[in-house]
Amino acid sequence: MELLDGKVALVTGGGSGIGRGTALALAAAGAHVAVADIDRERAMAVADEASWRGTECFGMVIDVNDSGAFVAARDMVLRRLGRIDVVMNNVGVVAAGQPDEIPFHEWERVLNTNLLSMVRSNETFVPVLLEQGSGHIVNTASAAGLFAYEYERMPYSVSKAAVVALSEALVLYLRPRHVGVTCVCPGPVATNLREQVTFSGHRVHMRPPVKGMTPADPVAVGEMVVDAIRHDRFLVLSHPELHDLVVQHATDPEGFLGERLRSIEEG
Repeated sequence: MELLDGKVALVTGGGSGIGRGTALALAAAGAHVAVADIDRERAMAVADEASWRGTECFGMVIDVNDSGAFVAARDMVLRRLGRIDVVMNNVGVVAAGQPDEIPFHEWERVLNTNLLSMVRSNETFVPVLLEQGSGHIVNTASAAGLFAYEYERMPYSVSKAAVVALSEALVLYLRPRHVGVTCVCPGPVATNLREQVTFSGHRVHMRPPVKGMTPADPVAVGEMVVDAIRHDRFLVLSHPELHDLVVQHATDPEGFLGERLRSIEEG
């Protein structure tokens, strides 16, 4: 999808962070954008911010844990803009704590929001994209879904690993049918994700993939996402260092885990 001018995009979790950055980048590329978020005020603010670029942008409320909300969002976008070309699934929550202290209901909350929300989205939007014979899906995962570098967010890491697997399988099914798939796997990004963190048991420190890694600018990550959509590229990494870690994890998993263990022991 080299040209985004006049295309229509729906971005969930669009009221802040990577969702906001991608909504702005899509609008700057000429796309009309539906900004969907659980927080109405944030969604409307981002839509207003994106609208000055000259495209039609509007905000809406969506609860990604409700299948009916995706159907309502689809119908609203089709009614207002006539088509849907890009769907970004970007909502995420975190349960933090020592693995033996995170209760089952927190696992359910994280998997329901981070993974099953994408299943709901696919159920609603994949048929639309297949029927029109074009489009692109963007799923936000995490570097934590590509390799293990901590244990204190285990439900989050597991959910994001599942998102990576889901996204890879979607590529195999959808790319031959002219629908692209991009999986965003960021390291630390300057977002409000910490607002979505619940802690259980002893308070834990949440580590980055590399000690001292600077949080990326979410607008810059959004621009990476738009570039990936344009060139039908699957993987988006927020930091160059993440590529080397992915390679090391794949080629020497024992050595990789050994280094992570030493890093945890050193604090």
